[in-house]
Amino acid sequence: MASRIAAAAKGIRFASSSVANSSNPWLAERIAIKEHAGPATETWRKISLFVCIPAVLVSSVNAYNLYAKHQAHLEHERHEGHEKVKYPYMRLRAKAFPWGDDSLFYNPEVNF
Repeated sequence: MASRIAAAAKGIRFASSSVANSSNPWLAERIAIKEHAGPATETWRKISLFVCIPAVLVSSVNAYNLYAKHQAHLEHERHEGHEKVKYPYMRLRAKAFPWGDDSLFYNPEVNF
């Protein structure tokens, strides 16, 4: 056991080979698959780094800018003092909710 650990520490492989052995068809097939998949792996790595990550960053900046504009608009409306009109067809209730008159998702700053 100690000799295996020492060999692993030196970088010597145990019970495997990095060179294709014609007497071992399984190992030869695995190496062929690895060589075949190499270019496709490199292509998808480049797509991930140079397309996906910048796209996520640009989308995040766009979402933040839209959020900031929306918050500024809500703040403007809050200070402008629009009157909230309660129409007779809004918030009709056949019976009261167990937790009160408003729904669970009622927000008095936004909803009428």
